[in-house]
Amino acid sequence: MSDRTTDAARASPLPSPSPSSGSSASSSMMSARELAGHMASGAVAGCAVEAAFYPLDTIKTRLQAARRGDARVHLFRGLYRGIGGNLLGVAPASALFFAAYEPMKRALEDGEGGDGGVGARLTAGAVAGLVSSVVRVPTEVIKTRRQVGASAAASVNGIIAATGVSGLFAGYGSFLLRDLPFDAIEFAGYETMKTTWKKFNGADDVNGGEAAALGAVAGAFTGAVTTPLDVVKTRLMTNPDAYRGVIDCVRKTVSEEGAMAMFKGLQPRVLWIGLGGGCFFSVLETARGVFVTP
Repeated sequence: MSDRTTDAARASPLPSPSPSSGSSASSSMMSARELAGHMASGAVAGCAVEAAFYPLDTIKTRLQAARRGDARVHLFRGLYRGIGGNLLGVAPASALFFAAYEPMKRALEDGEGGDGGVGARLTAGAVAGLVSSVVRVPTEVIKTRRQVGASAAASVNGIIAATGVSGLFAGYGSFLLRDLPFDAIEFAGYETMKTTWKKFNGADDVNGGEAAALGAVAGAFTGAVTTPLDVVKTRLMTNPDAYRGVIDCVRKTVSEEGAMAMFKGLQPRVLWIGLGGGCFFSVLETARGVFVTP
C-alpha cells in the first residue's frame, strides 16, 4: 500500500456501525462455539437424567401401558431394560433441542428489547421440541416397548419389518401433543423462576443447588399437568393397533377404565420428572460453566 493511500485511509476512517443496527444484530447472533457448548451441555444433562432416573420411568410406563384384564404387570423386573439404546438417542436429541432453543430464545428476547419474557420462552421451548422430535420419537418408541418387555429385535428390526420406518414414529401425534406443551411449560417455568431468583438475590447466575430446586419445581408441576397426555402417548406407542388415534384412545380408556385412568402413573411421573428436572437443570448449568462460559 502506498503512503498516499495510507494517509487517505487515516484521514477518512470507515464509519462505525450505528448502535441501532450493528449492536442489535451482533447481540442476537450466537457463535458456533457457543452454540456447540449449549448442545454439549444439553446432551450431558439429558444423559445424566436418563441414567439416574430410568427405573422410575420404566415403572411409570408399565403402569400406563397396563390395561384392564391384562396379566399381572411385573413393575420392578428389569428396570434398566433398554437403557443403552435409549442413551444413544437421548444424546443427539438433547443436543438438537438446544441447537434450536438457545438461538431462538435469544432472537425472540432481543426482538422484545432484551427480555421477551414468558412468551419468548414458551415459543422457543415448543419449537425446539418440534425440531428434536425427529430423533426423540423413534427413541421413545423403542424405549417404551423395551420397558414393557419387547426384545431388542422386536423393538427395532421387528417394527421396521412389520410396518416400515413409519412404525418408528408410532404415536407421533400424541408425542407432540404431550411434549410440545411439556417443553414449553417446563423451560418457560424454569427460566422465569431463574430470572426472578437472580433479581431477588442480585446475582449474575444461579448455582447448582438453586438450579436443582428451581428445576424440580418446574418439572414436578409440568409432569403433573401433562400426565393425561403422557398416558395417551404411552398407549399409542406400545399398542398402536388398539386405537384409531388420540381421541379414540381417550374415549376407550375413560369408558373402559374410568376417568382416573388418564392419571395412571401420576405419582412416579411427578417424582421422576421432579427429581429429573432438578438433576437436569443442575447438570445443565454446571455443564454450561464448562462448555459455554470461556
